[in-house]
Amino acid sequence: MTRATTAWRLATGAAYGGGGLGLVGAGMLAVLRQQARSARRRVQANDLRGGPPSGEGVYGRGRGRPIVFAVFGDSSAVGLGVPRAAQTPGVLLAAALAELAERPVRLVRLAVSGARSWQLDEQVDKALLEHPTVALIMIGANDVTSRTALEVSVRHLRDAVRRLTEAGTEVVVGTCPDLGTVRPIGQPLRWLARRWSRQLAAAQTIAVVEAGGRTVSLGSVLGPSFAEDQGLFSVDEFHPSAAGYAAAAAVLLPSIADALGVWPAAADRGLRNLRRDTVRPVARAAARAAGRTGTEVQATAVRGSDTGPRGPWARLRRRRPPDLPTPEQAERAAEATPLG
Repeated sequence: MTRATTAWRLATGAAYGGGGLGLVGAGMLAVLRQQARSARRRVQANDLRGGPPSGEGVYGRGRGRPIVFAVFGDSSAVGLGVPRAAQTPGVLLAAALAELAERPVRLVRLAVSGARSWQLDEQVDKALLEHPTVALIMIGANDVTSRTALEVSVRHLRDAVRRLTEAGTEVVVGTCPDLGTVRPIGQPLRWLARRWSRQLAAAQTIAVVEAGGRTVSLGSVLGPSFAEDQGLFSVDEFHPSAAGYAAAAAVLLPSIADALGVWPAAADRGLRNLRRDTVRPVARAAARAAGRTGTEVQATAVRGSDTGPRGPWARLRRRRPPDLPTPEQAERAAEATPLG
């Protein structure tokens, strides 16, 4: 068994007690299927059509060539559930990055509602023509709801990240959110949805770090706060509202800015060392990050070596989410009327 396989099993099996429905009896399986059908009907009853405008365009008025910021993934990256482009994660992040970098940022949105990880390949094909400087990928929820095999889902994500990093693009992945907080889902399906989400998030982290990217856990952003504050859901009770997308973008911004080298060191001062900077084997880092909001994981070295006795080393960081531009400020940051 290779170290990579061992790490994989630690994160996707031992960390969450194994996965799947192998021990579920026929009666319970029937209950789960009925709950899934009921939840799907409730979500579809408030189906969101079309989605917001893409928001593609240039934001900010600094000097130099624009930073090309590409956004990949599914409806969470599209911003489905809000009416204005300026309320979507891509636009909020582009405007914030332009302010931090003091350079214009050109937003290229490749994400497609309903996408699963296998569809990232086509999105990356299109993106490479744009030569992105930095990329954000938000993917995984549809893999969970479709019960795509974990190894298949993660292989496609790893391939996408590797293609981008080999092209010189910095990559940040927002891992699978906690689907156990979706209101239409009842118990025990809710518990299983949370378990599957965290398993996928942990496996995504191992794959992304291996491919040269970094991850940020979105699990709790779409978790306890969403469960307690229904104002963070859109009308379909599945996708985030404008406030929900802003919360997710705030968690992602420090890592994206740091990947570009424009995150101010002063912003991390005052955080406890263990909260800010911890080194662990990647599998253990992935398991810990999966359920902890805003935890960033990226490859690191210890005493000059990037691998220890339990596999590759990874650094965990948790930063304080910053204030983002408001949608109105993001609109004003556009140098021209956004396309779409």
